Amino acid sequence: MHSSYRAPWWLPGGHLQTIVAALRPPPRPAMTRERWDTPDGDFIDVDFAGPAQAARTLVVFHGLEGSADSSYARGLARAAAAAGWRVALPHFRGCSGEPNRLGRAYHSGDSEELDWILRRLAANAGPLLAAGVSLGGNVLLKWLGEQGRAASSRVSRAAAVSAPLDLQAAGDALDRGLNRLLYTRLFLSSMKASARAKVAAHALPVDAARVQAARTLREFDDAYTAPLHGFRDVNDYWTRASSAPWLAQIRVPTLVLNARNDPFLPAAALATATHAASAAVLLESPDTGGHVGFLEGPFPGRHGWLARRVLDFLSQDT
Repeated sequence: MHSSYRAPWWLPGGHLQTIVAALRPPPRPAMTRERWDTPDGDFIDVDFAGPAQAARTLVVFHGLEGSADSSYARGLARAAAAAGWRVALPHFRGCSGEPNRLGRAYHSGDSEELDWILRRLAANAGPLLAAGVSLGGNVLLKWLGEQGRAASSRVSRAAAVSAPLDLQAAGDALDRGLNRLLYTRLFLSSMKASARAKVAAHALPVDAARVQAARTLREFDDAYTAPLHGFRDVNDYWTRASSAPWLAQIRVPTLVLNARNDPFLPAAALATATHAASAAVLLESPDTGGHVGFLEGPFPGRHGWLARRVLDFLSQDT
């Protein structure tokens, strides 16, 4: 689909569009936090913004090593709350600033956890509007495909932004060249620190030395994420957790927004991943925007386009 987004002239290239947006977060809206005990004895923290008795509730799922304080989460929550919506921002396990209780963590295909979160929210608010960003978008799309028509009892419309639809392609892209220096190095620094704490606190089925020696996402996921969450190896994990095969089964109206110059998912892989999407999926692929970038206006730029586009899509027919 044609997109109205064009990056400003002074912000060329996918890398700059990604990095500048992340380094210039919008103001944080007022939030309150609830701690939910999970069915298996762990916990997650959920932040809320906007009026408690709103007619619409938006749930936002963050990306890898993200949180409710991530730039994109702030932007979506701020815009939705200003429109009078209630916003829920669940944290994946260990991402709220406090280690979770159990040995398990979170991963790119954790649709079972997402299902529990949505069931609990929908029990109080009725059908929700849902948005997922990056990893959170992949998990949301996978869940929508797995559920098919049944998803409409919990979610009336959904949006996924910069989701790494094909984890093999995305992982390989992030492990090469400039991507590895700019992004993977930072991801690994955070994930290794969490892994060290978990290994020290729990008896885990992982080789701790191999985990800390990982220099790529492939090596880390093979040594840690895959065995920790019941996958045979990294290829099994990346294959089974990818959302691309599930796009054909989605029946809830869903926006899938990916810039063609996203450093995390090459344009050719994006085209392959989305070719079989169902009629319920609106594919929007602007030429520019980077990975969850989409800044607009004169230097130094401002957030706003992404939240307007997502809220505009989610507000249709609701």
